[in-house]
Amino acid sequence: MRCALRVPVGVTLCGTCIRRPPLFERAFVAFDYAFPWDDAIAAFKFRQALEWAAPLARQLATALPAEADEVELVTAVPLAAARLRERGYNQAWEIARRVARARGRTARHDLLHRLRETPHQVHLDRAHRDANLRGAFMPGGADARAAVRGRCVALVDDVMTTGTTAHEATRALLEAGARSVQLWVLARTERSSD
Repeated sequence: MRCALRVPVGVTLCGTCIRRPPLFERAFVAFDYAFPWDDAIAAFKFRQALEWAAPLARQLATALPAEADEVELVTAVPLAAARLRERGYNQAWEIARRVARARGRTARHDLLHRLRETPHQVHLDRAHRDANLRGAFMPGGADARAAVRGRCVALVDDVMTTGTTAHEATRALLEAGARSVQLWVLARTERSSD
């Protein structure tokens, strides 16, 4: 129910969510990070295959349950400036704006800022991911803070592994005054051992 990891029938929270509850209220994912979705996301994210944005966003919009309807505002995990220049687009924003439109919600890209460059998370264990991203996000300016204040916000990302990115970005949204944050993600990795 909380972090979107698979748990046995009858169990609602994984052990990690019991021991260290994430700051976001719920996480909804469209599919497991496995074939064929992992290849599609990698092409979209790393090989300039922007044509994947619309079909991936449709999958996520369709996968969202009724609980997602309480969201009033949609945003995306921001990229650092250098990574955005390198890639040419923010894959999370490309999904977020399309999902927001499909769900009849407002999307804003300026609600969060990434304060610093961080190394890619792909090969880092949980402890290094936590250290890598601690304090990496901050709320947007005064207009963005006013938009967030008292509202339920959906934070969109492409892949969730340990939840560290989502946790830190959620912290910044809550600091800006968001009432609650839901995480909407294309794919969730399997439980890791770290």
